[in-house]
Amino acid sequence: MDPFSAEGELLNLHNYFHQGQFQEVVDFDAVGLSKENALPARVFALRAQIALGQAKDVIADVQGEQEPELVAVGALAELAAGNESKAGKIAEKLAKESGDNSTVQVLAGTVLQAAGNNEEALKLLGNHQGNLEAVALMVQIHLQQNRTDLAVKEVQAARRWAQDSLLVNIAESWVGLRVGGEKYQQAFYVFEELAQAPATSSIQSVIAQAVAEIHLGRLEEAEAALQQAVAKDPIQADLLANSIVLNAIAGKDTKELKSSLSSIAPEHHFLADLHEKSSLFDKAATKYSSKVAA
Repeated sequence: MDPFSAEGELLNLHNYFHQGQFQEVVDFDAVGLSKENALPARVFALRAQIALGQAKDVIADVQGEQEPELVAVGALAELAAGNESKAGKIAEKLAKESGDNSTVQVLAGTVLQAAGNNEEALKLLGNHQGNLEAVALMVQIHLQQNRTDLAVKEVQAARRWAQDSLLVNIAESWVGLRVGGEKYQQAFYVFEELAQAPATSSIQSVIAQAVAEIHLGRLEEAEAALQQAVAKDPIQADLLANSIVLNAIAGKDTKELKSSLSSIAPEHHFLADLHEKSSLFDKAATKYSSKVAA
Protein backbone atom coordinates (compact mmCIF):
# COMPACT_ATOMS: atom_id res chain seq x y z
CA MET A 1 0.00 0.00 0.00
CA ASP A 2 1.25 3.44 -0.94
CA PRO A 3 1.85 5.28 2.39
CA PHE A 4 1.00 8.56 0.68
CA SER A 5 -2.39 7.36 -0.58
CA ALA A 6 -5.54 8.11 1.45
CA GLU A 7 -5.66 4.50 2.61
CA GLY A 8 -1.98 4.59 3.47
CA GLU A 9 -2.40 7.81 5.47
CA LEU A 10 -5.27 6.27 7.45
CA LEU A 11 -3.19 3.16 8.13
CA ASN A 12 -0.39 5.37 9.45
CA LEU A 13 -2.93 7.17 11.64
CA HIS A 14 -4.26 3.82 12.87
CA ASN A 15 -0.76 2.63 13.75
CA TYR A 16 0.18 5.89 15.47
CA PHE A 17 -2.90 5.60 17.68
CA HIS A 18 -2.27 2.02 18.70
CA GLN A 19 1.40 2.73 19.34
CA GLY A 20 0.34 5.41 21.81
CA GLN A 21 1.55 8.29 19.65
CA PHE A 22 -1.51 10.33 20.51
CA GLN A 23 -0.10 13.80 19.88
CA GLU A 24 0.96 12.73 16.39
CA VAL A 25 -2.63 11.66 15.75
CA VAL A 26 -4.01 14.99 16.98
CA ASP A 27 -1.51 16.90 14.85
CA PHE A 28 -2.25 14.85 11.73
CA ASP A 29 -3.12 17.07 8.76
CA ALA A 30 -6.43 15.76 7.42
CA VAL A 31 -6.76 18.48 4.80
CA GLY A 32 -7.19 16.93 1.39
CA LEU A 33 -8.78 13.70 2.61
CA SER A 34 -12.03 12.71 0.98
CA LYS A 35 -15.26 12.92 3.02
CA GLU A 36 -15.18 9.15 3.34
CA ASN A 37 -11.70 9.21 4.90
CA ALA A 38 -12.08 12.47 6.80
CA LEU A 39 -14.58 10.99 9.27
CA PRO A 40 -12.39 8.08 10.44
CA ALA A 41 -9.43 10.48 10.63
CA ARG A 42 -11.48 12.82 12.84
CA VAL A 43 -12.58 9.90 15.03
CA PHE A 44 -8.97 8.88 15.62
CA ALA A 45 -8.01 12.47 16.43
CA LEU A 46 -10.86 12.77 18.95
CA ARG A 47 -9.96 9.43 20.54
CA ALA A 48 -6.37 10.61 20.83
CA GLN A 49 -7.57 13.75 22.60
CA ILE A 50 -9.46 11.58 25.07
CA ALA A 51 -6.32 9.54 25.67
CA LEU A 52 -4.45 12.79 26.33
CA GLY A 53 -6.94 13.76 29.04
CA GLN A 54 -9.02 16.16 26.97
CA ALA A 55 -12.37 14.37 27.34
CA LYS A 56 -14.35 17.53 28.16
CA ASP A 57 -13.07 19.23 25.01
CA VAL A 58 -14.17 16.22 22.97
CA ILE A 59 -17.64 16.23 24.55
CA ALA A 60 -18.04 19.86 23.51
CA ASP A 61 -16.68 19.13 20.03
CA VAL A 62 -19.15 16.34 19.21
CA GLN A 63 -22.20 17.86 20.91
CA GLY A 64 -25.14 17.76 18.51
CA GLU A 65 -23.43 15.45 16.00
CA GLN A 66 -25.65 12.75 14.48
CA GLU A 67 -23.17 10.35 12.89
CA PRO A 68 -23.05 7.11 14.92
CA GLU A 69 -19.24 7.26 14.92
CA LEU A 70 -19.19 10.68 16.57
CA VAL A 71 -21.97 9.80 19.00
CA ALA A 72 -19.85 6.78 20.00
CA VAL A 73 -16.84 9.06 20.51
CA GLY A 74 -19.04 11.18 22.75
CA ALA A 75 -19.92 8.12 24.84
CA LEU A 76 -16.24 7.27 25.24
CA ALA A 77 -15.49 10.87 26.25
CA GLU A 78 -18.30 10.82 28.82
CA LEU A 79 -16.80 7.65 30.28
CA ALA A 80 -13.36 9.25 30.47
CA ALA A 81 -14.89 12.33 32.11
CA GLY A 82 -16.39 10.19 34.86
CA ASN A 83 -19.98 10.19 33.58
CA GLU A 84 -20.28 6.39 33.52
CA SER A 85 -24.08 6.22 33.67
CA LYS A 86 -24.58 8.64 30.77
CA ALA A 87 -21.90 6.88 28.74
CA GLY A 88 -23.53 3.51 29.36
CA LYS A 89 -26.96 4.66 28.22
CA ILE A 90 -25.53 6.11 25.00
CA ALA A 91 -23.56 2.90 24.36
CA GLU A 92 -26.59 0.67 24.91
CA LYS A 93 -28.67 2.78 22.50
CA LEU A 94 -25.92 2.70 19.88
CA ALA A 95 -25.54 -1.09 20.22
CA LYS A 96 -29.23 -1.53 19.42
CA GLU A 97 -29.44 1.01 16.61
CA SER A 98 -26.00 0.89 14.94
CA GLY A 99 -24.49 -2.41 15.98
CA ASP A 100 -23.16 -3.06 12.47
CA ASN A 101 -20.99 0.08 12.54
CA SER A 102 -17.34 -0.83 13.15
CA THR A 103 -16.58 2.31 15.17
CA VAL A 104 -19.67 1.82 17.30
CA GLN A 105 -18.65 -1.77 17.94
CA VAL A 106 -15.28 -0.75 19.34
CA LEU A 107 -16.18 2.43 21.23
CA ALA A 108 -19.56 1.36 22.59
CA GLY A 109 -18.01 -2.03 23.32
CA THR A 110 -15.30 -0.29 25.32
CA VAL A 111 -17.89 1.63 27.34
CA LEU A 112 -19.95 -1.51 28.00
CA GLN A 113 -16.86 -3.43 29.06
CA ALA A 114 -15.82 -0.64 31.41
CA ALA A 115 -19.27 -0.79 33.00
CA GLY A 116 -18.85 -4.51 33.62
CA ASN A 117 -21.30 -5.53 30.88
CA ASN A 118 -18.85 -7.94 29.31
CA GLU A 119 -21.41 -10.21 27.68
CA GLU A 120 -23.18 -7.28 26.03
CA ALA A 121 -19.83 -5.97 24.85
CA LEU A 122 -18.84 -9.35 23.40
CA LYS A 123 -22.20 -9.67 21.66
CA LEU A 124 -21.74 -6.27 20.03
CA LEU A 125 -18.10 -6.91 19.11
CA GLY A 126 -19.02 -10.29 17.65
CA ASN A 127 -20.79 -8.46 14.82
CA HIS A 128 -17.49 -7.27 13.40
CA GLN A 129 -16.43 -8.02 9.85
CA GLY A 130 -12.64 -8.05 9.88
CA ASN A 131 -12.26 -5.30 12.51
CA LEU A 132 -8.93 -5.79 14.29
CA GLU A 133 -9.78 -3.31 17.02
CA ALA A 134 -12.84 -5.39 17.82
CA VAL A 135 -10.67 -8.50 17.95
CA ALA A 136 -8.19 -6.80 20.29
CA LEU A 137 -10.96 -5.69 22.64
CA MET A 138 -12.49 -9.18 22.65
CA VAL A 139 -9.08 -10.59 23.56
CA GLN A 140 -8.83 -8.11 26.46
CA ILE A 141 -12.28 -9.08 27.73
CA HIS A 142 -11.53 -12.81 27.53
CA LEU A 143 -8.29 -12.29 29.45
CA GLN A 144 -10.14 -10.25 32.05
CA GLN A 145 -12.57 -13.16 32.41
CA ASN A 146 -9.64 -15.59 32.77
CA ARG A 147 -10.73 -17.29 29.53
CA THR A 148 -7.27 -17.52 28.03
CA ASP A 149 -8.50 -20.33 25.78
CA LEU A 150 -10.98 -18.00 24.06
CA ALA A 151 -8.39 -15.24 23.79
CA VAL A 152 -6.01 -17.67 22.08
CA LYS A 153 -8.73 -18.67 19.61
CA GLU A 154 -9.47 -15.03 18.74
CA VAL A 155 -5.79 -14.31 18.06
CA GLN A 156 -5.32 -17.46 16.02
CA ALA A 157 -8.38 -16.70 13.90
CA ALA A 158 -7.25 -13.10 13.30
CA ARG A 159 -3.75 -14.25 12.40
CA ARG A 160 -5.20 -16.15 9.42
CA TRP A 161 -6.58 -13.00 7.78
CA ALA A 162 -4.31 -10.31 9.20
CA GLN A 163 -0.82 -11.76 8.98
CA ASP A 164 1.51 -9.03 10.19
CA SER A 165 -0.90 -6.52 11.64
CA LEU A 166 0.43 -4.44 14.52
CA LEU A 167 -2.74 -5.05 16.54
CA VAL A 168 -2.56 -8.80 16.06
CA ASN A 169 1.06 -8.81 17.20
CA ILE A 170 0.17 -6.78 20.28
CA ALA A 171 -2.90 -8.89 21.11
CA GLU A 172 -0.87 -12.07 20.67
CA SER A 173 1.71 -10.65 23.09
CA TRP A 174 -0.99 -9.91 25.69
CA VAL A 175 -2.05 -13.53 25.45
CA GLY A 176 1.58 -14.63 25.63
CA LEU A 177 2.01 -12.87 28.97
CA ARG A 178 -0.93 -14.89 30.30
CA VAL A 179 0.16 -18.22 28.78
CA GLY A 180 3.72 -17.88 30.07
CA GLY A 181 6.74 -20.06 29.38
CA GLU A 182 8.50 -19.25 26.14
CA LYS A 183 5.64 -16.88 25.30
CA TYR A 184 7.05 -14.38 27.81
CA GLN A 185 10.17 -13.94 25.70
CA GLN A 186 8.21 -13.69 22.46
CA ALA A 187 6.02 -10.98 23.97
CA PHE A 188 9.09 -9.15 25.23
CA TYR A 189 10.59 -9.01 21.72
CA VAL A 190 7.41 -7.40 20.35
CA PHE A 191 7.18 -4.79 23.11
CA GLU A 192 10.91 -4.12 23.06
CA GLU A 193 10.80 -3.36 19.35
CA LEU A 194 7.90 -0.94 19.83
CA ALA A 195 9.56 0.73 22.82
CA GLN A 196 12.95 1.22 21.20
CA ALA A 197 11.97 2.24 17.70
CA PRO A 198 12.08 6.09 17.47
CA ALA A 199 8.96 6.14 15.33
CA THR A 200 6.85 4.07 17.72
CA SER A 201 8.25 4.61 21.19
CA SER A 202 5.58 5.68 23.69
CA ILE A 203 4.90 5.37 27.39
CA GLN A 204 2.51 2.50 26.71
CA SER A 205 5.07 0.51 24.74
CA VAL A 206 7.76 1.10 27.38
CA ILE A 207 5.38 -0.03 30.13
CA ALA A 208 4.55 -3.15 28.13
CA GLN A 209 8.25 -3.91 27.78
CA ALA A 210 8.67 -3.50 31.56
CA VAL A 211 5.77 -5.85 32.25
CA ALA A 212 7.37 -8.49 30.05
CA GLU A 213 10.65 -7.99 31.92
CA ILE A 214 8.84 -8.53 35.24
CA HIS A 215 7.37 -11.80 33.99
CA LEU A 216 10.83 -12.89 32.93
CA GLY A 217 12.16 -12.13 36.41
CA ARG A 218 14.41 -9.35 35.16
CA LEU A 219 13.50 -6.78 37.79
CA GLU A 220 16.45 -4.44 37.27
CA GLU A 221 15.71 -4.24 33.54
CA ALA A 222 12.02 -3.64 34.29
CA GLU A 223 12.92 -0.82 36.66
CA ALA A 224 15.16 0.76 34.03
CA ALA A 225 12.32 0.63 31.48
CA LEU A 226 9.84 2.19 33.90
CA GLN A 227 12.32 4.93 34.78
CA GLN A 228 12.56 5.65 31.06
CA ALA A 229 8.78 6.09 31.01
CA VAL A 230 8.87 8.27 34.14
CA ALA A 231 11.14 10.67 32.27
CA LYS A 232 8.35 11.15 29.74
CA ASP A 233 5.41 11.41 32.16
CA PRO A 234 5.94 10.99 35.93
CA ILE A 235 2.20 11.00 36.72
CA GLN A 236 0.89 8.51 34.15
CA ALA A 237 -1.60 6.24 35.96
CA ASP A 238 -0.69 2.90 34.35
CA LEU A 239 2.97 3.68 34.87
CA LEU A 240 2.39 4.23 38.57
CA ALA A 241 0.33 1.03 38.85
CA ASN A 242 3.05 -1.08 37.28
CA SER A 243 5.71 0.63 39.39
CA ILE A 244 3.74 -0.39 42.48
CA VAL A 245 3.73 -4.01 41.30
CA LEU A 246 7.46 -3.95 40.59
CA ASN A 247 8.29 -2.41 43.97
CA ALA A 248 6.10 -4.92 45.77
CA ILE A 249 7.83 -7.83 44.05
CA ALA A 250 11.23 -6.31 44.85
CA GLY A 251 10.27 -5.88 48.49
CA LYS A 252 10.32 -2.09 48.36
CA ASP A 253 7.87 0.34 49.98
CA THR A 254 4.87 1.20 47.82
CA LYS A 255 3.04 3.67 50.07
CA GLU A 256 4.11 6.81 48.21
CA LEU A 257 3.33 5.34 44.80
CA LYS A 258 -0.13 4.20 45.97
CA SER A 259 -0.80 7.67 47.33
CA SER A 260 0.20 9.24 44.01
CA LEU A 261 -2.02 6.86 42.04
CA SER A 262 -4.96 7.47 44.39
CA SER A 263 -4.48 11.20 43.90
CA ILE A 264 -4.44 11.27 40.10
CA ALA A 265 -6.69 8.27 39.32
CA PRO A 266 -8.77 7.27 42.36
CA GLU A 267 -10.97 4.99 40.25
CA HIS A 268 -8.07 3.16 38.59
CA HIS A 269 -8.81 -0.54 38.13
CA PHE A 270 -5.59 -1.48 39.94
CA LEU A 271 -6.72 0.32 43.09
CA ALA A 272 -10.21 -1.18 42.82
CA ASP A 273 -8.75 -4.66 42.47
CA LEU A 274 -6.32 -4.06 45.35
CA HIS A 275 -9.17 -2.90 47.59
CA GLU A 276 -11.25 -5.94 46.67
CA LYS A 277 -8.39 -8.35 47.38
CA SER A 278 -7.60 -6.62 50.70
CA SER A 279 -11.24 -6.91 51.75
CA LEU A 280 -11.32 -10.60 50.84
CA PHE A 281 -8.11 -11.18 52.81
CA ASP A 282 -9.48 -9.40 55.87
CA LYS A 283 -12.69 -11.41 55.64
CA ALA A 284 -10.76 -14.67 55.41
CA ALA A 285 -8.48 -13.65 58.26
CA THR A 286 -11.41 -13.21 60.65
CA LYS A 287 -12.11 -16.95 60.41
CA TYR A 288 -8.78 -17.68 62.02
CA SER A 289 -8.35 -14.74 64.42
CA SER A 290 -10.00 -16.44 67.41
CA LYS A 291 -7.96 -19.60 66.91
CA VAL A 292 -4.74 -17.60 66.75
CA ALA A 293 -5.66 -15.67 69.89
CA ALA A 294 -6.31 -18.93 71.74
